[in-house]
Amino acid sequence: MAERVHGCDVAIVGAGPAGLSAARAAASHGARVLVVDPQPAPGGQVWRQDVRHGAPGPARALRARLARMGVGLLLQSEVVGHSGHRLFVRRGQEAACIDYGALVLATGARELLLPFPGWTLPGVTGAGGAQALAKQGWPLRNRRVVVAGSGPLLLAAAATLRRHGAQVLGIHEQASSRAVAGFAAGLWRWPGKLAQAARLRAALWNVPYRTGSHVLRALGGDVLRAVELSVDGRAVTVDCDQLACGFGLVPNIELAHMLGCELEFDGAHAHVRVDQWQCTSVPGVFAAGEACGIGGVDCALVEGGIAGHAATGHGNAAARLHARRRRARGFAARLRTRFALDPALHALAGPDTIVCRCEDVPMSALAAYAPGREARLMTRCGMGPCQGRICGSALAELGGAARGGFRPPIFPVPLEVLAGFGDALPSGQSQEL
Repeated sequence: MAERVHGCDVAIVGAGPAGLSAARAAASHGARVLVVDPQPAPGGQVWRQDVRHGAPGPARALRARLARMGVGLLLQSEVVGHSGHRLFVRRGQEAACIDYGALVLATGARELLLPFPGWTLPGVTGAGGAQALAKQGWPLRNRRVVVAGSGPLLLAAAATLRRHGAQVLGIHEQASSRAVAGFAAGLWRWPGKLAQAARLRAALWNVPYRTGSHVLRALGGDVLRAVELSVDGRAVTVDCDQLACGFGLVPNIELAHMLGCELEFDGAHAHVRVDQWQCTSVPGVFAAGEACGIGGVDCALVEGGIAGHAATGHGNAAARLHARRRRARGFAARLRTRFALDPALHALAGPDTIVCRCEDVPMSALAAYAPGREARLMTRCGMGPCQGRICGSALAELGGAARGGFRPPIFPVPLEVLAGFGDALPSGQSQEL
C-alpha cells in the first residue's frame, strides 16, 4: 500500500486559476478540499510564481483566501493513476493516495510546438516555456530574443522576457493583419481584455509586431545563432540568442481519458466533454478550464467556480455563473477563429527534421507507416519520456496521426514509487482516440 493516504470530500487536480476557483467554491460549502499540483507553489502556468516579482495580485488574494478556508495543498506532486475513487500520487520518491468523494480535473494545457528545421537547437523554446523559465530565474539580461508563433500568449511572453532584462527583437504573429485587426476591433465587448491588451502593447511599445510572419528555420551549429523568418512573403534572417516560438495551446486530457471521460474534438485536438454543471460523462468527475477547451483565465475561473459548487451539490450557486461562462467562452471562440493556424506552418518540417525529440525520429522515418499505432511501434515515435505530449500533438496538428490511448502511470515514475502503491495501481488499457 501507499505510504500515506489522504481523504477529502473534493479532490482537485491542478492548482491553476480553474483549480483554485473550484477549491474556493467547494470550500465555501464546508467541504474538505485537497488540491494536488506538480509545482512548488499554487498558480499554474498563468499565475506562476516569479522569483523576482512574486505572484500576480489575483493569485495572492485567492491563495490567502483558500488558506483561511482550510483548503489543503499537496504540492510538488503528480497524479500518475487511479482506481475507483482513489488517486495515486507521486511526491518525489514517495507514493501517496487520495481518496475522494468528488473529483475536479483542472489539468490545464500545454504549448503546441510544431517541428521546423533547427527547432531542437539549444536556445529554441516555446513562447510559454520561455516565459516560465524567466519567472524561475533563468538569466536573460541582454539576451537577444525573437518571439514567434500565434496568439496573445506571444505578447505576454515578450513582456515577461523584457521585464527580466531580455532584448526582444520582434514579435512575429502568423495570423494575417486582417485577422488580428478584426480581433482587436471586437475587444470592446470584453473591456477587461481590451485593457490587458493595451497594457501589454504599451509595455512593448518599441518592439516591432509583424503579422502574417512566421518562423522558417532556426540556424546554428551547437547553439542557436539566428532565425530565418517569413516577413511579408520574404525570407529574413535575424541574429539572436533565443527563439521563443509557440503555436497556441493543447488541453491536457490524459487523466480524463484514463478515467473514462468522454472526449470531443475541436479540430485536431481533443478536450473533455462536460455538461452545464462541468460534469464529465463519469459521475462525480468534473472538469474545468483549459481541459474543456482552450479559453483563458476568465473561462478557467468561472468554470472552476461552477465545478466546485456542483461537486458539492449546490446547483443554484453554480447556475448563477452560467451567464459569465457563456461570455467567457464567446471570447475564446473568437480567439480561436481569428488566430487559426496558416496551413503553411504544416509544411515547415523537412524529411530530416526531428519530430520526436525523445527518440530522435525524423519526419522521413514516419512516411513508410500508417499514422498511429503502426508508426509508434516501428519508430518509437511518442514512446519516450514525454509519452508523446509534444510529437503526438504536433503530428495531430499536421494531420499525420492522432494521439493514442494513455496507460498508467501518466508520468514516468521510479520503480520504488510504483512499489509503494503495492498491487493497487492498475495496469490500465489503452484505447485509440
